Amino acid sequence: MISQVSSKNLIEQAYSSGIEFFISKPINIVEVVKVIENVLEKIKMEETLGRIKSMFSDLDINKSEKLKSNEIEKIRFILSKLGILGEIGSKDIINICQYLLDNKERMFNYKVSEICEKLSDNPKAMEQRIRRALNKGLTNIASLGIEDYMNDDFIQYSNSLYNFEDVRLEMDYIRGKNSYGGKVNIKKFIEGILLHSEC
Repeated sequence: MISQVSSKNLIEQAYSSGIEFFISKPINIVEVVKVIENVLEKIKMEETLGRIKSMFSDLDINKSEKLKSNEIEKIRFILSKLGILGEIGSKDIINICQYLLDNKERMFNYKVSEICEKLSDNPKAMEQRIRRALNKGLTNIASLGIEDYMNDDFIQYSNSLYNFEDVRLEMDYIRGKNSYGGKVNIKKFIEGILLHSEC
């Protein structure tokens, strides 16, 4: 601001109102040059600060993408421990988990048929592939429990991915003590595997 006002109160009010630089009349060339240099420096600092902010926001985006990628890798690892990573339905499980992670959703917010409709042209076939994969995983985890009830994978996954009662029924079925095995709950499995992937 350029002004002939010399009253300290008026100058103070001008600064309070947001004026950053005040040049008094008569105009002094040295004062004008210094004010222009200060304005240019302020503009450069704001540009630099803007670039720094954009770098950090890019890092945050990359960090969240790496976290999602890391979570999917953990899901693949768990599926491989259950012996079902090679199953066709495991790809569908991964797709559902990816969708839920991308949209920051939980499986309990959906019916299984609803989420399959979002991700497949043939949702019933997708659900059946998932059920077959989960049934194979249930059989594998039950077999682990029969061989070694204290197996780390059995302890970790038998109750968090499946209902333990169903795992026991499957164990009894494998031993020939029961005419039917356990059932799978897709929602519980996907919610459980997502929780494991976040650890």
